[in-house]
Amino acid sequence: MSIFKQQESQVQSYARSFPVTFKRANGCWLTTKDDQQYLDFLAGAGSLNYGHNNPLLKDALIKYISDDGIAHGLDMHSSAKADFLTAFRNHILKPRNLDYKVQFTGPTGTNAVEAALKLARKVTGRQQIVAFTNGFHGCSMGALAATGNQHHRGGAGAPLQGISRIPFEGYANIDGLSLFETMLSDNSSGLDKPAAVLLETVQGEGGLNVASSAWLQRLSSICNRHDILLIIDDIQAGCGRTGTFFSFEPSGIKPDIVTLSKSISGFGLPMALVLLSPELDIWAPGEHNGTFRGNNHAFVTATATIELYWRNNQLEQHIAERATQITQSLEQTLAQYPQLFSEIKGRGLMQGISCRESQFASDISKLCFKNGMIIETAGPNDEVVKFFCPLTITEDELTQGLSIFQNAVNQLALTLTKKAS
Repeated sequence: MSIFKQQESQVQSYARSFPVTFKRANGCWLTTKDDQQYLDFLAGAGSLNYGHNNPLLKDALIKYISDDGIAHGLDMHSSAKADFLTAFRNHILKPRNLDYKVQFTGPTGTNAVEAALKLARKVTGRQQIVAFTNGFHGCSMGALAATGNQHHRGGAGAPLQGISRIPFEGYANIDGLSLFETMLSDNSSGLDKPAAVLLETVQGEGGLNVASSAWLQRLSSICNRHDILLIIDDIQAGCGRTGTFFSFEPSGIKPDIVTLSKSISGFGLPMALVLLSPELDIWAPGEHNGTFRGNNHAFVTATATIELYWRNNQLEQHIAERATQITQSLEQTLAQYPQLFSEIKGRGLMQGISCRESQFASDISKLCFKNGMIIETAGPNDEVVKFFCPLTITEDELTQGLSIFQNAVNQLALTLTKKAS
C-alpha cells in the first residue's frame, strides 16, 4: 500500500482521477517518478497560467532566496512587497484606469472571498449577499455559502446562511436580472436589500458559463442604482485566463471589489488579494489578518510575471491565437459528433465542450489520461470537458493536446457504436 493510501485523508480528489506520482514539471509538461510525461491541461486549476517552473520566474525567485531575501513578513513592509505594488499599479491598474487599494489576505482564494464579504457587510451595515446559480467561491464557510454546488455545500456540517441566490445569465432561460430588480423594488418580495452582489464573469467549476458584456453592464447599473456593492471573483477567470488580465475588462464595468488568487503569484505560490475602491477601505488595523499574507516569495514571482508578460499586449495576442485554435478544433468536433456534444462553452483559454451525458466527459478525461494528457471536467454534473492549459502553451503543444482529445473522442464514439450494435 502506498504512503498516500496509508496516511492521506479520503478528502483527496484530483489524485483519484490521475493516480500517478509526479516528480518533475516544466512548462506544459508533468513527469512521473517513472519518467512518463503528461501534457498538462489542468494547470493547477488555473494557478499555473505561465506554466510549471517558468525559467524566467524561477531565476528571479532563486536570486531573491540566494540573497537572503525576506521569506515571511506578516504584513510588514519589504522591498519585495514594494516592488510588487509598484509593478501592479503601473502595469495593471493604471493602464486600465482602475483605482484600487490592495489588501493582502490569507494565501488562498477563499480567504480573499471571505475578506470581500466581510468588508461589504462592514461598509454597508447590511448582511445579505446575492450570489448566482452555479457559482463557486471556495469552501470556507462564508465563501461556501455563496457556492452553489451541493457536493461542496454538503461538507459544511452547519447551516450556510446570509446568501440570496438568483439565476446567472442563461440559467433555465430565466431573466434573473429582471427578477432581481423587481424584487429590490417590491417591499413585499421578501428579499432583504443586499450588501453586495458576488459573481464570476465566467463560471469555472460551474461549467464555463459566460456572462455577456451587456448582462454585466445591466447588473452593474442595477447595483449602482440600488447602492449595492459589486464584487467580481476573478480568482480563476483573471490573470489573463479569459484573454485580458481581468475577465471583466471587455464589459467596461468597474467593480467595487475584486478578488484575485491562483495565478497572481505567477509561479503557483500561495497568494491572494482583494482590490477595493479607496472609499471602502474602512478596516481597522488588524481587523482582518492572517499569518501568511506576507509571502514575499510570491511577491517576487508576481512582480516578475507582471514585468515580463503584462507591460505590453503580446501575451494577450498569444492567448487570442491559441483560443481561436481551441475554438476551431472544438467546432469541428461538435459538428462531427452532435450525438455526443451539445455546445462549446467559455472564453479565451477557459473553454470547454459540453457532453450530452456526463459519463461521456468522464470517459474522455480517462482516455486522455491514458494517452498522456491531464484534463478535468466541470459543470453541475461534470458534463463539460474543460481545456485549461497554461497561457504560454505553444501552437505545437496545443495541437498535440487537441489531437489527444480528438483521438479520445473518436475512441469513445467507436465504443458506443459497437455497444449499440
